[in-house]
Amino acid sequence: MLWGLGVTEHRHGSDAVRLIVNLALLTGNVGRPGAALLPLRGQNNVQGSSDMGALPDTYTAYRRVDDEATATQFEAAWGVPLSRRPGYTIPQMFDAAVAGDLRAMFIFGEDVAQTDPDTTHVVRALEHLELLVCQDIFMTETTKLAHVVLPASAFLEKRGTFTNAERRIQLVQPAVDPPGQARTDFDILTKLSRALGHDMGFSDPSAVMDEVARLTPDFAGVSFARLGRRGLQWPVAPDGTDTPILYADGFLVGRGRARLAALPYKPPGEEADAEFPLILVTGRRLEHYNAGTMTRRTGNLALMPSDWLEMHPVDAADRLLAEGDLVTVRSRRGEIELPVRITDRIEAGHVFTAFHFPEVRTNLLVGDSADVDTSCPEYKVIAVTVRGARDEPGLATVAAPA
Repeated sequence: MLWGLGVTEHRHGSDAVRLIVNLALLTGNVGRPGAALLPLRGQNNVQGSSDMGALPDTYTAYRRVDDEATATQFEAAWGVPLSRRPGYTIPQMFDAAVAGDLRAMFIFGEDVAQTDPDTTHVVRALEHLELLVCQDIFMTETTKLAHVVLPASAFLEKRGTFTNAERRIQLVQPAVDPPGQARTDFDILTKLSRALGHDMGFSDPSAVMDEVARLTPDFAGVSFARLGRRGLQWPVAPDGTDTPILYADGFLVGRGRARLAALPYKPPGEEADAEFPLILVTGRRLEHYNAGTMTRRTGNLALMPSDWLEMHPVDAADRLLAEGDLVTVRSRRGEIELPVRITDRIEAGHVFTAFHFPEVRTNLLVGDSADVDTSCPEYKVIAVTVRGARDEPGLATVAAPA
Protein backbone atom coordinates (compact mmCIF):
# COMPACT_ATOMS: atom_id res chain seq x y z
CA MET A 1 0.00 0.00 0.00
CA LEU A 2 1.51 3.30 -1.11
CA TRP A 3 0.38 6.83 -0.31
CA GLY A 4 1.71 10.26 -1.12
CA LEU A 5 2.79 13.10 1.11
CA GLY A 6 -0.55 14.84 0.57
CA VAL A 7 -2.33 12.31 2.78
CA THR A 8 -0.53 13.77 5.79
CA GLU A 9 -0.99 17.41 4.75
CA HIS A 10 -4.30 17.66 6.59
CA ARG A 11 -5.24 18.64 10.12
CA HIS A 12 -5.91 14.98 10.85
CA GLY A 13 -3.55 13.45 8.29
CA SER A 14 -1.97 11.15 10.86
CA ASP A 15 -5.39 9.61 11.45
CA ALA A 16 -5.68 8.92 7.71
CA VAL A 17 -2.38 7.03 7.86
CA ARG A 18 -3.63 5.05 10.85
CA LEU A 19 -6.68 4.06 8.82
CA ILE A 20 -4.44 2.84 5.99
CA VAL A 21 -2.55 0.78 8.57
CA ASN A 22 -5.89 -0.57 9.82
CA LEU A 23 -6.71 -1.70 6.28
CA ALA A 24 -3.33 -3.41 5.91
CA LEU A 25 -3.79 -5.24 9.22
CA LEU A 26 -7.35 -6.32 8.49
CA THR A 27 -6.37 -7.71 5.08
CA GLY A 28 -3.20 -9.40 6.30
CA ASN A 29 -0.90 -7.21 4.22
CA VAL A 30 1.95 -6.95 6.71
CA GLY A 31 4.82 -9.19 7.71
CA ARG A 32 5.00 -11.27 4.53
CA PRO A 33 6.61 -11.07 1.05
CA GLY A 34 4.85 -8.73 -1.35
CA ALA A 35 3.10 -6.80 1.43
CA ALA A 36 4.25 -3.40 2.61
CA LEU A 37 3.18 0.03 3.80
CA LEU A 38 5.18 2.57 1.79
CA PRO A 39 4.76 6.32 2.36
CA LEU A 40 6.14 8.17 -0.68
CA ARG A 41 8.09 11.09 0.77
CA GLY A 42 8.20 14.55 -0.74
CA GLN A 43 11.98 14.81 -1.05
CA ASN A 44 14.93 12.47 -1.22
CA ASN A 45 16.22 11.14 2.12
CA VAL A 46 13.36 12.46 4.26
CA GLN A 47 13.31 8.93 5.67
CA GLY A 48 17.04 8.93 6.38
CA SER A 49 16.97 12.37 7.99
CA SER A 50 14.20 11.28 10.35
CA ASP A 51 15.96 7.98 11.09
CA MET A 52 19.08 9.92 12.11
CA GLY A 53 17.25 12.12 14.62
CA ALA A 54 16.53 15.25 12.58
CA LEU A 55 13.27 15.68 14.50
CA PRO A 56 12.86 17.98 17.51
CA ASP A 57 11.92 15.21 19.93
CA THR A 58 14.03 12.18 18.99
CA TYR A 59 17.55 10.78 18.77
CA THR A 60 18.44 8.16 16.17
CA ALA A 61 15.84 5.44 15.47
CA TYR A 62 13.04 7.57 16.96
CA ARG A 63 14.14 7.24 20.58
CA ARG A 64 12.65 10.15 22.48
CA VAL A 65 14.83 12.85 23.98
CA ASP A 66 12.91 12.58 27.27
CA ASP A 67 13.72 8.86 27.59
CA GLU A 68 16.22 8.79 30.44
CA ALA A 69 18.13 5.70 29.33
CA THR A 70 18.60 7.05 25.81
CA ALA A 71 19.59 10.54 26.93
CA THR A 72 22.06 9.12 29.46
CA GLN A 73 23.66 6.99 26.74
CA PHE A 74 24.25 9.99 24.49
CA GLU A 75 25.49 12.11 27.38
CA ALA A 76 28.13 9.49 28.16
CA ALA A 77 29.20 9.25 24.50
CA TRP A 78 29.37 12.99 23.90
CA GLY A 79 30.57 14.10 27.33
CA VAL A 80 28.02 16.90 27.70
CA PRO A 81 24.70 17.28 29.58
CA LEU A 82 21.64 17.03 27.31
CA SER A 83 18.16 18.47 27.70
CA ARG A 84 15.19 16.14 28.15
CA ARG A 85 12.87 18.76 26.71
CA PRO A 86 11.71 18.34 23.08
CA GLY A 87 12.71 21.15 20.77
CA TYR A 88 10.49 23.41 18.68
CA THR A 89 8.64 22.16 15.61
CA ILE A 90 9.09 24.35 12.53
CA PRO A 91 5.85 26.37 13.09
CA GLN A 92 6.85 26.83 16.74
CA MET A 93 10.25 28.15 15.61
CA PHE A 94 8.62 30.87 13.54
CA ASP A 95 6.26 31.85 16.35
CA ALA A 96 9.15 31.97 18.81
CA ALA A 97 11.21 34.13 16.43
CA VAL A 98 8.41 36.68 16.12
CA ALA A 99 8.01 36.67 19.91
CA GLY A 100 11.75 37.24 20.39
CA ASP A 101 12.32 33.89 22.10
CA LEU A 102 14.35 32.42 19.23
CA ARG A 103 17.29 34.53 18.11
CA ALA A 104 19.07 32.47 15.43
CA MET A 105 18.37 29.76 12.86
CA PHE A 106 20.62 27.59 10.69
CA ILE A 107 18.69 26.38 7.63
CA PHE A 108 20.14 24.06 5.03
CA GLY A 109 18.55 22.59 1.94
CA GLU A 110 15.14 24.16 2.54
CA ASP A 111 13.52 27.28 1.10
CA VAL A 112 11.03 28.00 3.88
CA ALA A 113 10.24 31.50 2.59
CA GLN A 114 8.66 29.88 -0.47
CA THR A 115 7.47 26.45 0.65
CA ASP A 116 6.13 26.93 4.18
CA PRO A 117 2.57 28.05 4.94
CA ASP A 118 1.54 31.63 5.70
CA THR A 119 4.46 33.20 3.84
CA THR A 120 3.94 36.62 5.44
CA HIS A 121 4.39 35.13 8.92
CA VAL A 122 7.45 33.10 7.86
CA VAL A 123 9.21 36.13 6.36
CA ARG A 124 8.38 38.21 9.42
CA ALA A 125 9.89 35.50 11.63
CA LEU A 126 13.11 35.32 9.59
CA GLU A 127 13.44 39.11 9.63
CA HIS A 128 13.15 39.09 13.44
CA LEU A 129 16.19 36.82 13.84
CA GLU A 130 19.49 38.27 15.00
CA LEU A 131 21.30 35.67 12.89
CA LEU A 132 20.06 33.61 9.95
CA VAL A 133 22.53 31.22 8.31
CA CYS A 134 21.53 29.38 5.13
CA GLN A 135 23.46 26.46 3.66
CA ASP A 136 22.30 25.65 0.13
CA ILE A 137 23.38 24.90 -3.42
CA PHE A 138 21.54 27.88 -4.99
CA MET A 139 20.33 31.27 -3.88
CA THR A 140 16.67 31.06 -2.86
CA GLU A 141 13.88 33.21 -1.46
CA THR A 142 15.17 32.28 2.02
CA THR A 143 18.84 33.08 1.35
CA LYS A 144 17.76 36.60 0.36
CA LEU A 145 16.96 37.12 4.04
CA ALA A 146 20.10 35.46 5.42
CA HIS A 147 23.02 37.16 7.15
CA VAL A 148 25.37 34.39 6.03
CA VAL A 149 25.07 32.00 3.07
CA LEU A 150 27.27 28.89 3.02
CA PRO A 151 27.78 27.23 -0.42
CA ALA A 152 26.87 23.57 -0.07
CA SER A 153 27.20 20.53 -2.33
CA ALA A 154 24.67 18.49 -4.30
CA PHE A 155 24.22 14.74 -3.93
CA LEU A 156 26.62 13.86 -6.74
CA GLU A 157 29.36 15.81 -5.00
CA LYS A 158 29.52 14.19 -1.56
CA ARG A 159 29.83 10.92 0.32
CA GLY A 160 27.21 9.59 2.72
CA THR A 161 23.99 7.62 2.84
CA PHE A 162 20.38 7.94 1.74
CA THR A 163 17.55 5.84 3.17
CA ASN A 164 14.40 5.18 1.17
CA ALA A 165 10.85 4.21 2.11
CA GLU A 166 11.68 0.49 2.31
CA ARG A 167 14.25 1.32 5.06
CA ARG A 168 17.14 0.61 2.71
CA ILE A 169 20.29 2.51 3.68
CA GLN A 170 22.25 3.19 0.50
CA LEU A 171 25.84 4.40 0.13
CA VAL A 172 26.41 7.49 -2.03
CA GLN A 173 29.84 8.25 -3.48
CA PRO A 174 30.86 11.55 -5.15
CA ALA A 175 30.97 11.53 -8.95
CA VAL A 176 32.40 15.05 -9.22
CA ASP A 177 33.98 17.61 -6.89
CA PRO A 178 31.90 20.49 -5.50
CA PRO A 179 32.21 23.51 -7.83
CA GLY A 180 33.97 26.74 -6.93
CA GLN A 181 33.98 27.47 -3.21
CA ALA A 182 31.21 24.97 -2.45
CA ARG A 183 31.93 22.44 0.29
CA THR A 184 30.31 19.20 1.41
CA ASP A 185 27.88 19.28 4.32
CA PHE A 186 30.34 17.18 6.34
CA ASP A 187 33.14 19.70 5.81
CA ILE A 188 30.96 22.71 6.59
CA LEU A 189 29.43 21.31 9.78
CA THR A 190 32.63 19.84 11.23
CA LYS A 191 34.63 23.00 10.52
CA LEU A 192 31.90 25.18 11.97
CA SER A 193 31.85 23.01 15.09
CA ARG A 194 35.61 23.38 15.49
CA ALA A 195 35.33 27.14 15.05
CA LEU A 196 32.79 27.15 17.89
CA GLY A 197 35.21 25.28 20.12
CA HIS A 198 34.20 21.64 19.71
CA ASP A 199 36.02 19.09 17.56
CA MET A 200 33.61 16.25 16.78
CA GLY A 201 36.55 13.96 16.06
CA PHE A 202 35.18 12.55 12.80
CA SER A 203 37.73 11.88 10.07
CA ASP A 204 35.15 11.37 7.31
CA PRO A 205 31.41 10.56 6.88
CA SER A 206 32.00 6.84 7.49
CA ALA A 207 33.12 7.68 11.03
CA VAL A 208 29.75 9.35 11.62
CA MET A 209 27.97 6.13 10.61
CA ASP A 210 30.25 4.16 12.91
CA GLU A 211 29.09 6.31 15.84
CA VAL A 212 25.46 5.87 14.81
CA ALA A 213 25.99 2.11 14.84
CA ARG A 214 27.60 2.22 18.31
CA LEU A 215 24.76 4.23 19.82
CA THR A 216 21.74 2.79 17.98
CA PRO A 217 20.68 -0.87 18.34
CA ASP A 218 18.64 -0.80 15.11
CA PHE A 219 21.80 0.22 13.20
CA ALA A 220 24.31 -1.87 15.16
CA GLY A 221 25.62 -3.72 12.10
CA VAL A 222 25.68 -0.82 9.65
CA SER A 223 28.98 0.39 8.19
CA PHE A 224 30.01 1.88 4.87
CA ALA A 225 31.96 -1.30 4.12
CA ARG A 226 28.88 -3.48 4.61
CA LEU A 227 26.48 -1.27 2.66
CA GLY A 228 28.16 -1.95 -0.69
CA ARG A 229 25.97 -1.52 -3.77
CA ARG A 230 22.88 -3.27 -2.42
CA GLY A 231 22.53 -1.41 0.89
CA LEU A 232 20.96 -2.74 4.08
CA GLN A 233 17.42 -2.54 5.40
CA TRP A 234 17.20 -1.65 9.08
CA PRO A 235 17.03 -3.04 11.70
CA VAL A 236 20.53 -4.41 11.10
CA ALA A 237 21.94 -6.92 13.62
CA PRO A 238 25.53 -6.56 14.91
CA ASP A 239 26.70 -9.23 12.44
CA GLY A 240 25.28 -7.25 9.48
CA THR A 241 22.08 -9.27 8.99
CA ASP A 242 19.37 -6.88 7.84
CA THR A 243 15.55 -7.08 7.83
CA PRO A 244 13.87 -7.09 4.39
CA ILE A 245 10.46 -7.76 5.97
CA LEU A 246 9.24 -6.14 9.19
CA TYR A 247 6.82 -7.82 11.62
CA ALA A 248 7.27 -11.33 10.25
CA ASP A 249 7.36 -12.63 13.83
CA GLY A 250 4.89 -10.28 15.51
CA PHE A 251 4.56 -6.66 16.51
CA LEU A 252 5.10 -5.00 19.88
CA VAL A 253 7.39 -6.70 22.36
CA GLY A 254 5.44 -8.60 25.00
CA ARG A 255 2.11 -8.56 23.14
CA GLY A 256 2.83 -9.82 19.65
CA ARG A 257 -0.27 -8.23 18.16
CA ALA A 258 -0.92 -4.91 16.48
CA ARG A 259 -3.40 -2.41 17.83
CA LEU A 260 -6.22 -1.24 15.55
CA ALA A 261 -7.08 2.45 15.75
CA ALA A 262 -10.78 3.32 16.16
CA LEU A 263 -11.01 6.79 14.64
CA PRO A 264 -14.14 8.89 14.08
CA TYR A 265 -14.32 11.51 11.33
CA LYS A 266 -12.83 14.87 12.30
CA PRO A 267 -13.30 18.05 10.24
CA PRO A 268 -10.42 19.91 8.57
CA GLY A 269 -8.93 23.09 9.94
CA GLU A 270 -11.18 25.23 7.76
CA GLU A 271 -14.14 24.64 5.48
CA ALA A 272 -15.81 26.43 2.60
CA ASP A 273 -18.46 29.02 3.44
CA ALA A 274 -20.37 31.85 1.76
CA GLU A 275 -17.35 34.18 1.76
CA PHE A 276 -14.81 31.55 0.73
CA PRO A 277 -16.84 28.98 -1.24
CA LEU A 278 -14.04 27.00 -2.89
CA ILE A 279 -11.40 24.65 -1.48
CA LEU A 280 -7.87 25.18 -2.77
CA VAL A 281 -5.61 22.13 -2.93
CA THR A 282 -1.91 22.82 -3.44
CA GLY A 283 0.62 20.31 -4.75
CA ARG A 284 3.34 19.75 -7.33
CA ARG A 285 3.52 19.56 -11.11
CA LEU A 286 5.27 16.80 -13.04
CA GLU A 287 7.64 19.25 -14.71
CA HIS A 288 9.11 20.75 -11.51
CA TYR A 289 10.59 19.49 -8.27
CA ASN A 290 9.52 20.86 -4.89
CA ALA A 291 10.13 24.64 -4.76
CA GLY A 292 11.52 24.65 -8.32
CA THR A 293 14.87 25.97 -7.06
CA MET A 294 16.69 23.38 -9.17
CA THR A 295 14.31 22.62 -12.03
CA ARG A 296 13.69 26.28 -12.90
CA ARG A 297 17.41 26.36 -13.79
CA THR A 298 17.01 23.53 -16.33
CA GLY A 299 15.22 22.82 -19.59
CA ASN A 300 12.16 21.95 -17.51
CA LEU A 301 11.38 25.65 -17.48
CA ALA A 302 10.62 25.43 -21.20
CA LEU A 303 8.11 22.66 -20.45
CA MET A 304 6.40 24.75 -17.78
CA PRO A 305 7.50 28.41 -17.63
CA SER A 306 4.73 29.56 -15.28
CA ASP A 307 1.83 28.26 -13.21
CA TRP A 308 -1.95 28.42 -13.44
CA LEU A 309 -5.07 27.72 -11.40
CA GLU A 310 -7.08 24.64 -12.35
CA MET A 311 -10.86 25.11 -12.08
CA HIS A 312 -13.85 22.94 -12.98
CA PRO A 313 -16.02 24.17 -15.93
CA VAL A 314 -19.06 24.57 -13.66
CA ASP A 315 -17.20 26.87 -11.28
CA ALA A 316 -15.67 28.81 -14.17
CA ALA A 317 -19.07 29.32 -15.81
CA ASP A 318 -20.58 30.56 -12.53
CA ARG A 319 -17.86 33.22 -12.42
CA LEU A 320 -17.99 34.07 -16.15
CA LEU A 321 -14.37 33.01 -16.52
CA ALA A 322 -12.75 31.88 -19.77
CA GLU A 323 -9.59 29.86 -20.38
CA GLY A 324 -6.50 31.97 -19.67
CA ASP A 325 -8.29 34.74 -17.76
CA LEU A 326 -6.23 36.30 -14.99
CA VAL A 327 -7.90 35.59 -11.65
CA THR A 328 -7.44 36.67 -8.06
CA VAL A 329 -7.42 33.86 -5.50
CA ARG A 330 -8.07 35.12 -1.96
CA SER A 331 -8.04 33.27 1.36
CA ARG A 332 -8.31 34.50 4.93
CA ARG A 333 -4.53 35.22 4.87
CA GLY A 334 -3.86 36.92 1.56
CA GLU A 335 -4.35 36.85 -2.20
CA ILE A 336 -2.45 35.96 -5.37
CA GLU A 337 -3.01 36.39 -9.11
CA LEU A 338 -2.48 33.84 -11.88
CA PRO A 339 -4.24 32.64 -15.06
CA VAL A 340 -7.03 30.08 -14.89
CA ARG A 341 -7.10 26.78 -16.75
CA ILE A 342 -10.53 25.19 -17.08
CA THR A 343 -10.52 21.40 -16.76
CA ASP A 344 -12.66 18.54 -15.54
CA ARG A 345 -9.54 16.92 -14.00
CA ILE A 346 -10.61 18.60 -10.78
CA GLU A 347 -13.89 18.27 -8.90
CA ALA A 348 -16.38 21.11 -8.81
CA GLY A 349 -15.97 23.16 -5.67
CA HIS A 350 -12.19 22.73 -5.70
CA VAL A 351 -9.28 24.55 -7.35
CA PHE A 352 -5.64 23.50 -7.63
CA THR A 353 -2.26 25.13 -8.10
CA ALA A 354 1.39 24.42 -7.22
CA PHE A 355 4.14 26.38 -5.42
CA HIS A 356 7.06 26.08 -7.87
CA PHE A 357 7.22 29.78 -8.78
CA PRO A 358 8.15 32.40 -6.17
CA GLU A 359 6.45 35.16 -8.14
CA VAL A 360 3.08 33.46 -7.57
CA ARG A 361 3.63 33.08 -3.79
CA THR A 362 0.96 30.41 -3.41
CA ASN A 363 1.70 29.84 0.26
CA LEU A 364 0.53 33.34 1.12
CA LEU A 365 -2.90 31.71 1.11
CA VAL A 366 -2.10 28.88 3.53
CA GLY A 367 -2.90 29.35 7.22
CA ASP A 368 -1.51 27.91 10.43
CA SER A 369 -3.73 24.82 10.50
CA ALA A 370 -1.52 21.74 10.82
CA ASP A 371 -1.64 18.05 11.69
CA VAL A 372 -2.39 17.82 15.41
CA ASP A 373 0.22 15.07 15.87
CA THR A 374 3.08 16.04 13.54
CA SER A 375 2.61 19.80 12.86
CA CYS A 376 2.66 19.05 9.10
CA PRO A 377 0.85 22.04 7.50
CA GLU A 378 -2.62 21.57 6.04
CA TYR A 379 -1.78 22.37 2.42
CA LYS A 380 -4.73 20.43 1.02
CA VAL A 381 -7.72 22.27 2.52
CA ILE A 382 -7.66 26.07 2.09
CA ALA A 383 -10.95 27.96 1.79
CA VAL A 384 -10.70 30.57 -0.99
CA THR A 385 -12.72 32.79 -3.25
CA VAL A 386 -11.85 33.29 -6.93
CA ARG A 387 -12.81 36.20 -9.17
CA GLY A 388 -11.59 37.74 -12.37
CA ALA A 389 -8.62 39.98 -11.60
CA ARG A 390 -10.22 42.78 -13.62
CA ASP A 391 -13.56 42.52 -11.79
CA GLU A 392 -14.50 45.34 -9.46
CA PRO A 393 -13.25 44.68 -5.89
CA GLY A 394 -15.98 43.32 -3.70
CA LEU A 395 -17.91 41.74 -6.57
CA ALA A 396 -20.01 38.95 -5.12
CA THR A 397 -18.60 35.51 -5.81
CA VAL A 398 -21.15 32.85 -6.63
CA ALA A 399 -20.73 29.65 -4.65
CA ALA A 400 -20.34 26.40 -6.54
CA PRO A 401 -23.38 24.14 -6.49
CA ALA A 402 -23.38 21.44 -3.83
